[in-house]
Amino acid sequence: MKEYDYLIIGAGLYGAIFAHEAKKKGKKCLVIDKRPHIGGNIYCEDVNGINVHKYGAHIFHTSNKKIWDYVNSFVEFNRYTNSPVANHNGNLYNLPFNMNTFYQLWKVKTPAEAKAIIDKQVKEAGVEDPQNLEEQALSLVGADIYNTLIKEYTEKQWGRKATELPAFIIKRLPVRFTFDNNYFNDLYQGIPIGGYTKLIDALLEGTEVRLGINYFDSRQEMDELAETKVYTGMIDEYFDYQHGVLEYRSLRFEHEKLDIPNYQGNAVVNYINSEIPYTRIIEHKHFEFGEQEHTVITKEYPMEWTKKDEPYYPVNDEKNNEMFKKYKEMARQEENTIFGGRLADYKYYDMHHVVGLALKKTEETFID
Repeated sequence: MKEYDYLIIGAGLYGAIFAHEAKKKGKKCLVIDKRPHIGGNIYCEDVNGINVHKYGAHIFHTSNKKIWDYVNSFVEFNRYTNSPVANHNGNLYNLPFNMNTFYQLWKVKTPAEAKAIIDKQVKEAGVEDPQNLEEQALSLVGADIYNTLIKEYTEKQWGRKATELPAFIIKRLPVRFTFDNNYFNDLYQGIPIGGYTKLIDALLEGTEVRLGINYFDSRQEMDELAETKVYTGMIDEYFDYQHGVLEYRSLRFEHEKLDIPNYQGNAVVNYINSEIPYTRIIEHKHFEFGEQEHTVITKEYPMEWTKKDEPYYPVNDEKNNEMFKKYKEMARQEENTIFGGRLADYKYYDMHHVVGLALKKTEETFID
């Protein structure tokens, strides 16, 4: 008989939900994480009364009432609405593309005028069968929107020319012929009052957590502790990169406290121009409508990923997806191990996806 029913590797959202649901079923869990804190990439740090999203902006949004009610059962969410702004050549544009954006671009005031310009430019682009991201974008929104708000930002984010990126990265581009700056169409949206760490704290209450522990430093010893493992890390690392290394894009963050009450007037401002090395600036106090006399901003710099860096965006091209299929097959055959979360699934998930997948897995695992 082993000491724990479950060893959960990773104290992020997936691992924390699994631990909470397992505990409700009377299971004994140990959660470990190589970082010195819980929460994974949604970890928030209190910096002089401002909850700083240490690994980039996270806005919870979903149309699934079950998922929304679930997260709200642990912490109250505020009414934050994601309405980013884009800076191109010093001019500001609202996102997503809507009537405010079209007025800023062309001074048009009616949906018919805006639609006529987009339709004309799409026709002029003449792209019937998009072969790359640039062609895909031109076939959807035309040259003005592409050149002003997509091209440089995308190339900076991915570190590759738009003509070298696969078309599927932009499956569709939301174009709204209304004056609506709400980035998401979901029914429910907000930020936990007090930050995401408060949510993870509540999920892990009563569960043993050990931080600063890398599973791979003492793998054999760790495996002896529990009947079953729940692994939320990189799937290729788990299998010692036997089929090769899956590729990611990474990010570097620069956090700065400023002795002014308001730096940019918005939580998220994207910087389009390629000569500006960061993709966006986050001003964290605006996520929670802060009125402090100071502020904290974060500049986000995209970068190529190495094994020393945090993996953020999977490069889901044909080569990597084929490699992942091989790892997925190995995972299916691995006994007493559950794989879950964005790194184990090699997929970019929004938070509501992770909540849904973790709940589905626990429902399958703990059948009454």
